[in-house]
Order: sequence, then C-alpha cells, then structure tokens
Amino acid sequence: MKIEQIYTSCIAEAAYYIESEGEAAIIDPLRESEPYLNRASEDNAKIKYIFETHFHADFVSGHLDIAKKTGGKIVYGPTAVAGFDIYTAKDGEEFQIGKVKIKVLHTPGHTMESSTFLLIDENGKDHAIFTGDTLFLGDVGRPDLAVKTDLTQEELASHLFDSLRNKLMPLADDVIIYPGHGAGSSCGKNLSNETVDTLGNQKKTNYALRSDMTREEFIAEVTEGILPPPQYFPKNAVMNKNGYDSIDEVMHRGNIPLLADEIENKMKAGALVLDVRTKDEYREGHIPGSIFIGLDGNFAMWVGALIKDINQKIVLVAPQERVAETVLRLARVGYDHACGYLNGGIDAWKSAGKTIDTVSSVDVDEFSAILKKGNVEVLDVRKHGEFDAEHVEVARHFPLDYINDNIDTLDKSSTYYVHCKSGYRSMAAVSILKKAGYRDVVDVKGGMDAILQSDIPVTAFACQK
Repeated sequence: MKIEQIYTSCIAEAAYYIESEGEAAIIDPLRESEPYLNRASEDNAKIKYIFETHFHADFVSGHLDIAKKTGGKIVYGPTAVAGFDIYTAKDGEEFQIGKVKIKVLHTPGHTMESSTFLLIDENGKDHAIFTGDTLFLGDVGRPDLAVKTDLTQEELASHLFDSLRNKLMPLADDVIIYPGHGAGSSCGKNLSNETVDTLGNQKKTNYALRSDMTREEFIAEVTEGILPPPQYFPKNAVMNKNGYDSIDEVMHRGNIPLLADEIENKMKAGALVLDVRTKDEYREGHIPGSIFIGLDGNFAMWVGALIKDINQKIVLVAPQERVAETVLRLARVGYDHACGYLNGGIDAWKSAGKTIDTVSSVDVDEFSAILKKGNVEVLDVRKHGEFDAEHVEVARHFPLDYINDNIDTLDKSSTYYVHCKSGYRSMAAVSILKKAGYRDVVDVKGGMDAILQSDIPVTAFACQK
C-alpha cells in the first residue's frame, strides 16, 4: 500500500494518491492531471477511482480530465448531483483498490454532500481518514460555502457537529488524519501548519472535537468571526459541479506569444494585463493599466480575490520560462481565459516604443519624515488580524482582500501611502488603485517589517491591554 500526499502551497491544498497491487485512487486532485498520471505510470498502476470529498469552492478539481484520460470512475458521497457522469456512493459503501478498501463516511456540514473517505488496510484495520474540508488539523470546515442550499450556516454547523461526533470521533485514536487543506486556506479559521496528524491528538488539541462541547457551543464557535468568502469561491464550486474546459485546451490558448501592438489591441477590446513578475520589477517599469499579482506568493488565491470576473480575458507579462506555470496556476482557480503573453517581456514593449509606467515609493526613513509633518493618508492593506495586532497610529485599514468593494470610498485628489507586511500586497493594491484612476499612490518599501524597525509610532499588541 502506498499513500502520497501531494501538497500545493500556493492554495494550501492537499490531494492524495493511493496505490495497492497495481490499482490506484486519487482524492481531491488539482486541475492538472499529469502529476497523477505520472505517479500511476511509475507504479505501473491503473487509476480506478477519482474520489471527491465535496464540490470544492477554493479550487477547480481535476476529476474530469483524469477520468477522461484514464477511464477512472468519479465518486462523490451521498446527495451529490453533478452536470457530468459521476457515481454517487451510499453512506458506508466500500471500494476495493488492490488489497485495501476505501469506505465512504457521509459527513455533511461543510456542504451537504461532504464525505470522508476511510482507508482500510490489507489487514482490515482502519488506517487513515481523508477528511476534505470536514475536519482540518486545528479546525473544521466553515459551514457557509455550500452550493445552492436553503440551509443557514447555523443549520449546516449543526450537521457538522453530528458528523464529527457520530462518524469520526468514534474511530480509533491511531487513525491518521489527511485533511484537504493546511494553514493559509480560507476554508477554515485556525488551520495548522502541519498537514498530517492522528485523530487522538486532534481530540486533545482541536477546539471543535472537545468531548464536553454542546451543540450550541459548537455552532457558536464554528460560526464566530467568519469573514465573507473570497468572491471566486461560489464560481469555482459551480465549475466543479457543472463541468469545465479541458486543461489541455486552457494551456494551449494561454501559451500564445503576442507582440506589443497585439496586446494593445486586446486591451482595447477589454483584456486585462496581469504582470506576475517581482514587485521590484513591476515598480521599475510596467505596462500602464496592468495590475500586479506576483507569481512568487499566494498567486492563485490573490487572483481569485482581486479579479472579479472569472471569465476575464487575461494577457500575461511573465518570464518566458514561467508562462506555462502562470497559465496553470490561473486555471487552478478557474481563470481559464488567459489569451497570450508579451513575447520578449517588458523589454519588447519598450523596444516597440510603448509607454512605460512606474510606481512611486518611499523607504521607511522617508515615510517617517512624511508622517511627522502630519495630515498623511496611510492605507494598511493587511488582513484584519494583522491590523488589529499592531498598526501605524494614523493608518486606515484597507484590506487588499476587499479592495474592489471599498475602492470608491477613497478620494482621487488625495495622496495615499500604502503598505502591507513586506511589500507584495501593497504593490498589488497600488497597481489596482492606479488602474482605477488614483494617480497619487505611493508604496512604502519594506512594509510593516521595516516600520517596526524604525521610530514610527505603532499601536501596542491587542493582548497587552
């Protein structure tokens, strides 16, 4: 028996490959099919099943392409209804893979079709559970992401309470938990950095598994502090439920080299120019009207949060050797309409005699001097928890996650100094503000990391009250 966790940090997602006696199963695969096909080929194994724990909201799964290329059967838990051919398993149904079995445990709550897959080893022993978004390490799945449900989040949380206590907590303490996500995912509030644990340890450390917890306490704690989900979540869930284009088609149309004039024409027709280089490269020179979301960060998550139209045609400015990677990472969150890239990069744009824009910036010493003069507009684009812990005293909280919802609350005649923790998010914010017509926008180099090393006054940690 072989179990492999395939973890993708960019979207904090874990897929799984299970093999026994030449038969294999995939659980919650990402959009790209090649990694799974290659693993099966290396083992001379046939992919028999593609198991999906639920209709995912935070990424587009690869079940359709893998099924088409291998003949494997797509399996969902009870109540699942899809726009393509699936096998809807019964609660308790078992699937043979070589000498091991996968047993379906229907665990509604995150969504109503959500199921956990119990791996039973060659000796008939419960070995591991693949919990999807039902149970994380340190947390459980948020109960507000189900597709087209009449149930409230409190009602879904009540279902989750029963699922955990009736289906998972009675299992042996040595059963291994393989969750669907780790820290950084928006599918839970308190996810651990670890991605594997035992059920026994989680019973001791996970707040949601306290044995003395009442249903009312569980519902209150699970639903407390849930922020609105990223705007692309329901769109991804619909794609996973109804179907989507082949990844091969998506990759082909995104990998088309374009000349500067062609890009200008596409921009006039409504295409968005997405610059995925480093923040410093973008600062020094970029196509006017482009936005920055750097590839070397939580790229896919930020694309989903910041580009509102999932069908937006996108032209890329990216290093030539990373164009295919960029197209793939866009497709992981359903942005399937990349339509080419700037051939030759920003140098080709300059050589064609096109206009270049730059980003105004100040270092932390210059920022300190400006603050001392007073009447300064500072935008802190970090997350709520970061801002609450400590921030520049005069700063306005303006989280990047919701910039498109709040952008009209700013004054285009004002000058804004923008910072985050280290500079990635602030550069994205500056690019979006400039595209929206805010011309006097200044990036604070080094962000809060540099501010904390300076004489700039910040609020105290909230815990020091």
